[in-house]
Amino acid sequence: MNIRRICVFCGSNLGTNPAYQKAASALARILVARQIEIVYGAGNVGLMGALADSVLAAHGTVVGVIPESLVAREVAHQGLTKLHIVQSMHQRKALMSDLSDGFIALPGGFGTFEEFCEVVTWSQLGIQAKPCGLLNVAGYYDPLLELFDRAVSEGFLPAHNRKLVLADCEPERLLEQMTRFQQPPAGDKWIRNNQR
Repeated sequence: MNIRRICVFCGSNLGTNPAYQKAASALARILVARQIEIVYGAGNVGLMGALADSVLAAHGTVVGVIPESLVAREVAHQGLTKLHIVQSMHQRKALMSDLSDGFIALPGGFGTFEEFCEVVTWSQLGIQAKPCGLLNVAGYYDPLLELFDRAVSEGFLPAHNRKLVLADCEPERLLEQMTRFQQPPAGDKWIRNNQR
């Protein structure tokens, strides 16, 4: 799969573990070295700011997308290659998706979880066929990955759709998975139980 732009979802806070900020900076440098442009939520704080600053320091291209209502609250980064200011969160996510060939989630909170799960859901429904990866820094996403596995074992998620979520603790290996990604064969989203 030819990936020219990756959308990175990440926190507007740095988190308590210095490994998170290091991972954001490392991912930025690796993407720039591969000549992959970055799309993200346009903030200059937290991991979002660390990611953007590292891309710019490495002379890469970084595109931000932010709703007008969050420009002040999330402190929109003014040094980006391109900044899109949109009207709503729905427009933000739609444009970030349209601009990107794949998605990576760094550690973050509710917004990061929601953004990542939404694009995975779009893949499950056949709306898109773009790779979705979790950069599992210091095991941050272990509980979420366990929840996805639990959803399979409890009959809420078909096993073939579980394969839509790629994960690795190393950015290079995650990117390799993403470049090799092939959308699983379309199967029923619904699990039909034989119970009455």
